[in-house]
Amino acid sequence: MASSSPFGREWVAEPIIMAPRTQSPGPTAAERDQVVDAFISHLRAERGLAANTVAAYRSDLAQLVAFLTAKEGHSHRVSWASVDAPQLERFSLHLQMDGYASSTTARKIASVRSLFFFLAEEAVVPGTPAEALQVSRATRTLPDVLSEEEVVLLLRAAAEPAGVTARRDRAMLELTYAAGLRVSEVVGPLGIALGSLQLDAGWVRVMGKGSKERIVPLYPGVVELVRRYISEVRPELIPTKRRRRLAAAATNALFLNAQGRPLTRQGYWLILKRCGARAGITKRLTPHTLRHSFATHLLRGGASLRHVQELLGHATISTTQIYTHLSDDFVRTSFEGAHPRA
Repeated sequence: MASSSPFGREWVAEPIIMAPRTQSPGPTAAERDQVVDAFISHLRAERGLAANTVAAYRSDLAQLVAFLTAKEGHSHRVSWASVDAPQLERFSLHLQMDGYASSTTARKIASVRSLFFFLAEEAVVPGTPAEALQVSRATRTLPDVLSEEEVVLLLRAAAEPAGVTARRDRAMLELTYAAGLRVSEVVGPLGIALGSLQLDAGWVRVMGKGSKERIVPLYPGVVELVRRYISEVRPELIPTKRRRRLAAAATNALFLNAQGRPLTRQGYWLILKRCGARAGITKRLTPHTLRHSFATHLLRGGASLRHVQELLGHATISTTQIYTHLSDDFVRTSFEGAHPRA
């Protein structure tokens, strides 16, 4: 039975094979496989997934192709219609034996299941051997958060050394915490641009996961901090010799490094690590810690779960619900400290 297909022609339910390998095996195999390429195109064009998500799918499926060609008797080509459930179960076991975290293994198996459901819909395979493929999901761990006192110490430590970079660091970290932002929403290709700020109105437009925009309000203190950074600090981060040459083509990124270029996520991480050390914070500290702390402090202060979900840009409220456990811990600690019989 023929059916329409993203390959741009009628698709007949026969095995599609990839061209023989000429040099290196492994991840590049998936790049030469028509089936995987069609699925990746489907993810981009029809499902509109973000670039990082699509890249994760391609990497996961490259591992599957490499496993099938190297260990499952497919020689240098994959006959997708002949892949069966035992082979996929062995692939799942292979991932676990390779030492991947259970959450990573679960994601890779989800990629495999999605591929085979797609192939079944396109009549490339008569049925999906991945339907019964399961993997135990990791127990969700509670994220590390800072106390309100530790946040204050961290922000003070950011401003301790004199100079423009210290003022930038203070503004950047406080803005991250004030709006509960991901590091990729602050710096990097999708980071905050000058045009994303409406300081008079007190909000910032953020580009989140899946290229979804959201508006996040800012409190007056951080508005004034960012305003002074833009007018007094940011111009000083562009080296004098380059200011005139770059004036017309200067980057629109809000946060710059000492060379006048957009700050990267790696640069952000190093800044945070130094500030944490100066503040004497011994907890595990990552850029996401400020976001976790933002959400936890809001819930402890009485904000509704739905409002926190919107501020964080979570697609589903179940993702936000993990922070209620942190708030429950806070309530229990307060109870035990206050109750005379506790």
